[in-house]
Amino acid sequence: MIDFVSICDYTGTFAFAISGMRLASAKQFDWFGAYVVGLITAVGGGTVRDMLLNTTPFWMEQPSYFIVSGLALLFVIVFRRHVIKLTNTFFIFDAIGLGLFVVVGLAKTLAFGFPMWVAIVMGTITGSFGGMIRDIIINEEPLVFRKDIYALACVFGGCVYCICLRAGLPTALLQFLTAFSVILVRVVAVKYHISVPVLKGEE
Repeated sequence: MIDFVSICDYTGTFAFAISGMRLASAKQFDWFGAYVVGLITAVGGGTVRDMLLNTTPFWMEQPSYFIVSGLALLFVIVFRRHVIKLTNTFFIFDAIGLGLFVVVGLAKTLAFGFPMWVAIVMGTITGSFGGMIRDIIINEEPLVFRKDIYALACVFGGCVYCICLRAGLPTALLQFLTAFSVILVRVVAVKYHISVPVLKGEE
């Protein structure tokens, strides 16, 4: 039986892969290049997390993540007019992937016996580092370093997870609320132009 974390994992992989392919299309990458960018976006954060947890990167233990990323490429190819031309497509899929991957990172870190503060850090890495690696390889300024509420949305989701866990909420519910809170923060921040103050040098 597939649990909620597994659903988050595969859905997040699909969403993040599409967000990466969406940006690759803007750079005029070919299909293989777009697939690579999408795959790196999807597995990059989890790979960094697993290396820090001293465990085998998750994608090396089963090929399903390559398959899901391939399905994401097929989705982009078939529905390219809607996916590539709509300016909000990247943001929507990126926000969904961000929220779902935070849950995956939190759950896996806690399963390894680490304390909650480490889980929040790992949840943030899982959610945001794939996008950072994506931006670097396509020669864009990493979104996580801009004034957008991005990594902080992951931290907020981790705090929601912690509060819900201490409140004794059912596992599936607290995981759903965590993912929803991350997505909500991203959407609200972008919609109302809420951002982190810029650190300015000497003028």
